[in-house]
Amino acid sequence: MNDIISKLNPFSSIPKHQIAQQIVNFGLIVATALMIWKGLMIFSGSESPIVVVLSGSMIPAFYRGDLLYLNMEDGPFRVGEIVVFKIEGKEIPIVHRILQIHEKEDGLYDIRTKGDNNNVDDVGLYSPGQRWLSRDHIIGRAKGFLPSVGMVTIVMHDYPQLKFFLVFVLAVFVLSTRE
Repeated sequence: MNDIISKLNPFSSIPKHQIAQQIVNFGLIVATALMIWKGLMIFSGSESPIVVVLSGSMIPAFYRGDLLYLNMEDGPFRVGEIVVFKIEGKEIPIVHRILQIHEKEDGLYDIRTKGDNNNVDDVGLYSPGQRWLSRDHIIGRAKGFLPSVGMVTIVMHDYPQLKFFLVFVLAVFVLSTRE
């Protein structure tokens, strides 16, 4: 019985040093991905340089699953510009267009947004009592997009078991590769 199990085990014929080497390679892949993400954060000036559109509120500009590249340059915001913002107490960023800008006496400004496919502005989405967004709420300006690329993220979020299965398959593939 043990003979059968050892024949079915794909790792039994691989030397331990080679398994260790594959684990290190897997760690390097993860570290590289993190470095690329941090590099994008520095280059874009945004805490989240890439976001996925999660709803249909921006149709026809963006559809659910579109991947957006964000940039947070210092220039003034403009009516009609598409921004991504976070509301206090809500973890999911929102992608909407600037509808109004209200400049205050101190030179700062407040922003009101609206989804292109929505009938009303976003005041109902803001925190209770909040009527405007400040620059602190904005995490980036939409500068480019890839259609439907983010659907992978949406599917993995909707079906978490698929995410764990893919990570497991990738780990087995990396560990069992003999080169």
